Amino acid sequence: MSEEDSAENGRRSRWRQWFGLGQDDDDDEGNAGASVASAVPAASGSYRDPTAREIWLPAKRRMLGKVADFLIDHDLEILPYTLGIAYDCVTGASPRLVQMILERTERGLPVTLRWLDEAVRDAGTAKAEDTLHALMEQLEGDIASFGDTMKGAQDATSEYNTALTRHVDSLHAASSTQATIAELTALTRAMIEHTRTMQGDLARSEKRAQELQATLEETRRAADQDHLTGLPNRRAFDHLFDRELREAQARKEPLSVAFVDIDHFKRINDTHGHPAGDRVLRVVAETLDRISDARCHVARHGGEEFAVLFRGLTLQQAWKRLDGARAEIAERRLVNRATDMPFGQVTFSGGLADVFAYPGKSAAMKAADEALYTAKESGRNQIVMASAPPGEPVRKAA
Repeated sequence: MSEEDSAENGRRSRWRQWFGLGQDDDDDEGNAGASVASAVPAASGSYRDPTAREIWLPAKRRMLGKVADFLIDHDLEILPYTLGIAYDCVTGASPRLVQMILERTERGLPVTLRWLDEAVRDAGTAKAEDTLHALMEQLEGDIASFGDTMKGAQDATSEYNTALTRHVDSLHAASSTQATIAELTALTRAMIEHTRTMQGDLARSEKRAQELQATLEETRRAADQDHLTGLPNRRAFDHLFDRELREAQARKEPLSVAFVDIDHFKRINDTHGHPAGDRVLRVVAETLDRISDARCHVARHGGEEFAVLFRGLTLQQAWKRLDGARAEIAERRLVNRATDMPFGQVTFSGGLADVFAYPGKSAAMKAADEALYTAKESGRNQIVMASAPPGEPVRKAA
């Protein structure tokens, strides 16, 4: 085995130990205890308990060492973004991301900023989906509990009816008015007490259902939102597309779809760093979001690509609105606030297609994507409209 292979195996072994897959953690803890003990000065024949600082300082140093090793082993820049990822990995705060890094490292592939961006997004989406799944299970349990409460109320009502019927029948045979009044009073008191109990149970169930509904809506929004730009994500875009397609067909309105891609985005990341690239993504997202309304939807489709839906606008009108956003970005001169270095001209290219000029949703999206490719090949910083398939008539919304 070469020295390089030995070093690589040692690095992977250390990663597995940090993520709780090795056996050396116990040794680390033992060494930590020794460090704490040695840090406590022992007077002749006396002992004092270590201070709080003497206890947590070695652990803090080990944590900083692990974070530093993460960045060094993967040749990553020291940035707030990468520091946060390193901390989440070594503390186990993001187990899915840890697993993804382990699998990639074991395949001998590099952990780059670009890959981390996709991995963090995938891990975040999975976490939101897991949270949503857990919430749905909890909601199902509480709905079942609410059903039990309602059944209890129905059973209590049935018991009241039975008791009332029995006591009404006994009234006819009662020989004493005073005894009858006493029985009615006792029955009424019992009914009031049961009613109060059921009211409390129903009120608590109603409050819990309202809390779960609010949490469910918040979790659903998080699952459908891109964490970086705040725009809808690809999953949400697919649902929006299906809804807008149904609406456009029902109202006989035009519908078009566009894909937008930032030009030379890799160059921006390579020159200015990943956090600066994130800021450029947010600026473009904000510019596109300003053209959106109730019938125009903008989403981050992945990486530096955005998707746009236009309902109720002709293809020319949709092109004009999207091209206005393109011109606005192209005229701005953005500066990297961290280094005061200008980004230069930031532009994007786009491809636009009439949805009803194609056999279906997938074909229209493919046409828009091909038009985007044409815009890139033709010099970038432009919006290209896709042509209808040759020999295939344009279909009406109806």
